[in-house]
Amino acid sequence: MVMLNWFRRKPDSTIVSLYGAIVARARHPFFYAELGVPDTVEGRFDMIVLHLALAIRRLREGGPDERRLIQPLFDHFCLDLDHNLREMGVSDLGVPRRMRKFGEAFYGRAAAYDRALDAGDERELAAALSRNVFATPDTPEPKAAARLAAYVKHCAEALARQPPSAWLAGKIRFAEPPEATARGAAPVQGDLP
Repeated sequence: MVMLNWFRRKPDSTIVSLYGAIVARARHPFFYAELGVPDTVEGRFDMIVLHLALAIRRLREGGPDERRLIQPLFDHFCLDLDHNLREMGVSDLGVPRRMRKFGEAFYGRAAAYDRALDAGDERELAAALSRNVFATPDTPEPKAAARLAAYVKHCAEALARQPPSAWLAGKIRFAEPPEATARGAAPVQGDLP
């Protein structure tokens, strides 16, 4: 009974805002149209995981108030996945098994991205992105993973420069993809003004 109440509890507006910015950035057309990230459930999941991992990486490096946002943000991600699975018709018995796989996928990907970013190794990062995001035989461009790795590195640097007050107010700004910046893309929902 307690678990059911946990699922019904309304999330904090800061968490909703942070997660909204993550999902909005993960849906940016650049990744799908320019880089050839598969525009599938799996491809969109991988882009959400990538941006969530970047956000959690930044929060982990912050102060205690920022670190307190990590678990509720991850919980909100899990609730969103649970909701989406049920909307897609996955049975009540199938949801826990799929959620376990999603959790393993998140932690494995986040660890690989962290290792590469900590080492400052864009080739290692590109290899991790190639394995996880572009794990389809029809990736349209061999350099797509390298281009995504450069974006991820730039994004991690931009997130690291944002003040704690922005994160605590639920306002984060992901770096714009280079091609999107050149075209003057509109700000993504959840970005700082």
